[in-house]
Amino acid sequence: MPDSTVRIGLVLPDVMGTYGDGGNALILRQRLRMRGYDAEIVEITLNDPVPESLDVYTLGGAEDSAQRLATRHLAKYPGLQKAAERGAPVLAICAAIQVLGNWYETSSGERVDGVSMLDVTTSPQATRSIGEVITAPQIDGLTQPLTGFENHRGGTTLGAGARGLARVTHGVGNGVGDGLEGVVQGSVIGTYMHGPALARNPELADLLLKRALGVDELAPLDLPEVEQLRRERLRV
Repeated sequence: MPDSTVRIGLVLPDVMGTYGDGGNALILRQRLRMRGYDAEIVEITLNDPVPESLDVYTLGGAEDSAQRLATRHLAKYPGLQKAAERGAPVLAICAAIQVLGNWYETSSGERVDGVSMLDVTTSPQATRSIGEVITAPQIDGLTQPLTGFENHRGGTTLGAGARGLARVTHGVGNGVGDGLEGVVQGSVIGTYMHGPALARNPELADLLLKRALGVDELAPLDLPEVEQLRRERLRV
């Protein structure tokens, strides 16, 4: 066990927490504590600079106006960018993908520069994507289908520096017709899946934790209610 507390950064929950994605930080903390680790959530609001010293970071979804506030804050206080550069895992949900990208276009047609942690761009699509999504992961360390609830109008195009998290088997995904869902670049994993995503995908939660702890394996957890939830959601 580590000597110190594992610190989970919940980034800008005051503006990037529309869909309950703050629950992802709770899942990380609980899965650590169930294995005997000390863990705490560090909430980083618009009143705080973003520390670069935390072990793992999560960001959630938001509307256009909140996205702009978050983008300006992360540009002013680049602790998240510095943490990712040293390899700290970052989970970006929905609008957070857009904020961390090169640019995103709002529903009114305004183009806003992102913080360029991800080589992606996002533009509004003709119709909103709402409903269950199921995907087959395409990165090492994930073998089980990923499941979530998507609710976004943005269509995200991956650049050469990014790759998809998974391939869609049910639902829409990134919304640009390439069959992909989410994005992976460096230590950042992004997905449009709400739910919260880590409650519905414990394997993804443990992948982030293994990276945060610098370990190859974690003690298994016997949580039949989680498996029941997954079975229900996979029967869409």
